[in-house]
Amino acid sequence: MDFNENLLSILTWLPILGGVAVLALGDGGDAGTARAGQMRVLALAVSLLTLLFSVVLYAGFDGATAAMQFVERAPWIEALSAEYYLGVDGISAPLILLTAFITPLVVIAGWDGIKSRPAQYFAAFLILEGLMIGVFCALDALLFYVFWEAMLVPMFLIIGVWGGERRIYATLKFFLYTFLGSVLMLVAFVYLYLKTGDFDFFSFMGVPLTLTEQQLIFIAFLLAFAVKVPMWPVHTWLPDAHVEAPTGGSVILAAIMLKMGGYGFIRLSLPMVPDGSQYFAGLMIALSLIAVAYIGLVALMQKDMKKLIAYSSIAHMGFVTLGFFIIWYMGPGSGPGLGMTGGMVQMVSHGLVSGALFLCVGVLYDRVHSRQIADYGGVANTMPIFAAFMVLFAMANAGLPGTSGFVGEFMVIIASFKANVWFAFVAAMTLILGAAYTLWMVKRVIYGEVANKHVADLKDLTGREFIVLGVLAVAVLLVGVWPAPLVDMMSASVDHLVEQLGQSKLTAGM
Repeated sequence: MDFNENLLSILTWLPILGGVAVLALGDGGDAGTARAGQMRVLALAVSLLTLLFSVVLYAGFDGATAAMQFVERAPWIEALSAEYYLGVDGISAPLILLTAFITPLVVIAGWDGIKSRPAQYFAAFLILEGLMIGVFCALDALLFYVFWEAMLVPMFLIIGVWGGERRIYATLKFFLYTFLGSVLMLVAFVYLYLKTGDFDFFSFMGVPLTLTEQQLIFIAFLLAFAVKVPMWPVHTWLPDAHVEAPTGGSVILAAIMLKMGGYGFIRLSLPMVPDGSQYFAGLMIALSLIAVAYIGLVALMQKDMKKLIAYSSIAHMGFVTLGFFIIWYMGPGSGPGLGMTGGMVQMVSHGLVSGALFLCVGVLYDRVHSRQIADYGGVANTMPIFAAFMVLFAMANAGLPGTSGFVGEFMVIIASFKANVWFAFVAAMTLILGAAYTLWMVKRVIYGEVANKHVADLKDLTGREFIVLGVLAVAVLLVGVWPAPLVDMMSASVDHLVEQLGQSKLTAGM
């Protein structure tokens, strides 16, 4: 049997089964036992093996076609015509690579820091990795929904068990927001199933619908995906979740789980209800610009490093939705796919940069046990290597040219300028606001005189911390200097989506 025929199943189920194996091995009841060491090695080996298979996916991926690749299809629930249907294109493949890339770094970062129930901690991350990859692979709506809801469970446990003092409040808020929004997505899936007779995404894309039907389906999708992005005003769960989550939970939440909302818009909302998407495009652009400008101002007011980065994530994800919906305001011949490509690049870049910043905060928290900006100052004097990494990631967060943070934002700003100069003006404010709140944090934490005895006694990066931050630094610079491989992977699929959006699905009788 051709290895590629089962590659997506391997990517999906290997980390899930690996997580179960880690859970079964356990830690011997003590984080310092020999079994605990074996468990950590097993968790890292599974995550690295999954990364290796994702590299195989990248090597075998054909960026010149928009067709689904590595397709797997088998009967699942025959009574409902639901299938085990997997496939990837230029929209989903980069997000799978990002997921497989970030997870081993999270395992390494939590190697010694997790003292309570480490086996359950690492198992939760591995299972979560497999479920997230399943979301990006699924081409059957029911299968997509199962993966989408199931991934809430390990994240619920990660925040609820290993989080901070208000972890129960934060995890319940996270779960309720995301679960209630997703229920309406299921209602939309059931309605489309009754129209088509199956749960195939491509059947959903092909069925003609009235404008009213498309509007209602778009609203159902919007409530599910806007919470995940998260868009203003349904963003309030995110700062609480980030502040209370352990470092690894914050990294995965920012780097991967927020991308689920953007992926839902570009995979489901736009191609399945193009006329409904066009009808609400103005609203989506308005909400995106509010996120870019207003949330940037909110970030300026934060005194907690994690909260500042969390609000920064909301502002940067506003660029993603802006890029996806700006197409209907761009004139003919203006490169309509530019905004979508920029939004996709921004999702990958934000995954790298926000993940790195949360890891930097985790490094400081492990030493000082505080996330308050006021408790730091002069860290560069005692941790110069760490300071260099944090400044680099801060510059990327501010959109400095030469880093990944610049590429996607610049593409979206150019697309916005071609659509409406005022859209571009508000969008470009993020380059000012992003620099303001990021440099405000860096100046007070990294530079100046050594603030207190805690900072004076700090030790610089350990070997594991250096590896994690070093790998992320290389990735941020590589995407910033040479984004062509990433853009080329996406271009054919984005162009095909643009063609789909130009074909109305309206039925007669409206």
